Amino acid sequence: MNALALTLTLAASAPAPSPAPYWPAEDWPTRTPAQVGMSAARIEEAIAFAKASESAEPRDLERAHDVGPFGREPYSNSTGPFRPRGEPTGIVVRHGYVVAQWGEPDRVDMTFSVTKSFLSSVVGVAVDRRLIRSVDDPVAPAMAPIVDRAGRLLDPFAAPHARTITWDSLLRQTSDWSGALWGKPDWADRPAADLQKDIARERHPPGEVYEYNDARVNLLALAALNVWRRPLPQVLGETVMEPIGASRTWRWYGYEDSWVILDGTAVQSVSGGGHWGGGMFISARDQARFGLLTLRRGRWRDRQVLSEDWIRRALTPTPAQPTYGFMNYYLNTGRKYLPDAPAEAFAHVGAGTNAIYVDPVNDLVVVVRWIEGKTFPEFVRRMLSAIEDTAAARPGR
Repeated sequence: MNALALTLTLAASAPAPSPAPYWPAEDWPTRTPAQVGMSAARIEEAIAFAKASESAEPRDLERAHDVGPFGREPYSNSTGPFRPRGEPTGIVVRHGYVVAQWGEPDRVDMTFSVTKSFLSSVVGVAVDRRLIRSVDDPVAPAMAPIVDRAGRLLDPFAAPHARTITWDSLLRQTSDWSGALWGKPDWADRPAADLQKDIARERHPPGEVYEYNDARVNLLALAALNVWRRPLPQVLGETVMEPIGASRTWRWYGYEDSWVILDGTAVQSVSGGGHWGGGMFISARDQARFGLLTLRRGRWRDRQVLSEDWIRRALTPTPAQPTYGFMNYYLNTGRKYLPDAPAEAFAHVGAGTNAIYVDPVNDLVVVVRWIEGKTFPEFVRRMLSAIEDTAAARPGR
């Protein structure tokens, strides 16, 4: 075989190069499914499934909060804002381009616990900038005295156990912090069956036991506020949302009583979700931008918005809960969470259900909102079945 024939043979057998990364500007270009190696018919089938699987909860989200499991908890009264939600909604992004969308992708709705991933991001930027030296450090030494708007001193890290809690254990929901914040004791969130025994027990060492708890997430938000010494929505906007070209329509709220005096000014400590109201109010389109940021390991064009090290940590399984990383980075460890998706896939998930599916293997981001949570894995399976060519399709073809 001559040299030319050998070169042609090797070129034909070599895998096609990966698509060049694309990040959208303010205008987000679209591509047809065929242009990115997907089946239009199967995308439509997945979308039809999402619409047929709409959440059965009332669209009046405050009523849904009050009549659902949260409304049966102690201290269940809502103290943050709610907004009635819109239609079942979603957006599909492949190779950085919008491929399909449905519902109301520009409508600003509550996103519930997807808020936690935004909270994780402002902590991540603080670590990247060395405002927090290490996530393995205890949080207590970083906390200055905190006074609420009524002039009362708050000291949530006064107890001996609380002083051992690290940033990492708060981010992974393994702190086992005990206390009350903004009128909500930790035990009132998803209370144990034997509540009295749970309240009286010894605290677990941080990192040992996973428990999903919004009171403790709100503690992380307060700690991050204390480090940044600026309202967290401002920090998120300047360090994350503006660099990725998000709209200016999103909002991040706390509770009516979650105000503190910071450098002589009243500042609201935001919540980590919509439990009791508040959290992020955001469009599906802006959620998709955030999903694309985490897909690209924190990079946006020529800027590293979140460090690769931070994204790596966020995607590292929590020992006590292998399918959880940092603050609502739900991992597909062992393909337990999403059996038909790659093990490398992950999702930012909140009640509603609100979900941002992120798939580095298939270069895919899918936002789906107001779908029954139990149907989310099947929706992902159907959407992945639309992928026909993972290598040959190229943006711009």
